[in-house]
Amino acid sequence: MQKKKIVVLGCGFGGLSFVKACKGLGDAADILVVDKQNHHLFQPLLYQVAMAGLSAPEVSEPIRSIFRRRREVRTVMDTAEAVDLALREVTLSIGGVERYDYLVVALGGTTSYFGNDAWAEDAPGLKSLDDAMRVRRGVLTSFELAEAIDDDRRRKELITVVVIGGGATGVELAGAMAELAKRVFRRDFREIDPTDARVVLVDGGDRLLSAFPESLSASALRQLESLGVEVRLNTRVDAIDGRGVDLSDGSRIDAANVLWGGGVQAPAITRTLGIELGPGGRVVVGPDLSVPGHPGVFVIGDIADATMPDGTKAPGLAPAAMQMGRQVAKVIRKEVKRGEGIGEPGERPVFRYKDKGTMATIGRSRAIAWVGPLKLSGFFAWLAWLVVHLLLLIGFRNKVVVLVQWFYSYVSFRRGARIIFGRANETLARRAETGDPRCENPEQTEKR
Repeated sequence: MQKKKIVVLGCGFGGLSFVKACKGLGDAADILVVDKQNHHLFQPLLYQVAMAGLSAPEVSEPIRSIFRRRREVRTVMDTAEAVDLALREVTLSIGGVERYDYLVVALGGTTSYFGNDAWAEDAPGLKSLDDAMRVRRGVLTSFELAEAIDDDRRRKELITVVVIGGGATGVELAGAMAELAKRVFRRDFREIDPTDARVVLVDGGDRLLSAFPESLSASALRQLESLGVEVRLNTRVDAIDGRGVDLSDGSRIDAANVLWGGGVQAPAITRTLGIELGPGGRVVVGPDLSVPGHPGVFVIGDIADATMPDGTKAPGLAPAAMQMGRQVAKVIRKEVKRGEGIGEPGERPVFRYKDKGTMATIGRSRAIAWVGPLKLSGFFAWLAWLVVHLLLLIGFRNKVVVLVQWFYSYVSFRRGARIIFGRANETLARRAETGDPRCENPEQTEKR
């Protein structure tokens, strides 16, 4: 029996779950894992890296370390540029062309600016460690500059943060930012009063966290407002520049930091497949999660447009991606061990997402949780959120370190990751010289 070649694009929740579950193939198959980063990122805690609550290594784990005992698994840090379904080939930016018998596309989503891609320069999203470090550097540097200058108008601008998007990412960022400014910073600065910081959350819908029941959305709104967050619903963003945002109600908010949590789209590689795509460029898959007409190609996670038997769509959540990965692994293992070639979609089990609950954290002792008929908010929802995310973290070391950090932050109201590095001094000097509160490098100022 000829050994099968399985190529996995992406090692997020879906790809990682697939490879972990695809054990026991022995000499029957080789698995190649391709990811543009060398680490698996625990994305639900990325906002805590951005808001100086955790450091980058605490929410990530090297992919090679995860699979070090799996001799059949090879990992490469590379970017997939195109997929040729007819030839069963993947083109990589560095490694050339890789042929496959089975292909699992689990690349995850990218930040969507809904056609306004120029906003990315002034309103970073939050999809990677690079994004988180950029956000952290911008926020911390702005407060440092506010402490250094003697201009009340500019100080106000520097300690104003606008968060766009009322989904989980936006709510988590806004809540964490309010706590950072009003509870953590207040002990550290002398010339400014960080409790005067303004955090504004803007969303075009009529309520926050629309995937939750209305009662929990209302609870999330109350909890955010109790932290001092100003929430503007039914308000769209008309323009973003280096000094703030223009809103659909005709108002403008001058802010040194604008953070984007407004949308997700599929990566550009989906457009190379030459097949039907759904909203946001997602790949429309069959009931077994395979690409129609190509039973050896599976798409899982955020970029899969999967319709379940009851007519509902599989959600773009980590638990859904993990369940998809495990089901596809079960299918491929069975077919490889059978040794009769790639199976037919009609012979495979239909994917059904098992909803084990949804949670969103807002701040210290503040969260909402929806598990079946059970609706929680406040401290008990927050405690449940902590336990679930701690259990899902990859690596024993990360679990221990994060638990210690959370306990330390809870009892002391301090965060230990408030370090500015990279081009911090250059950025600070340039901002002071030009008056541009958001300049990351000289070229940005020259463009403006």
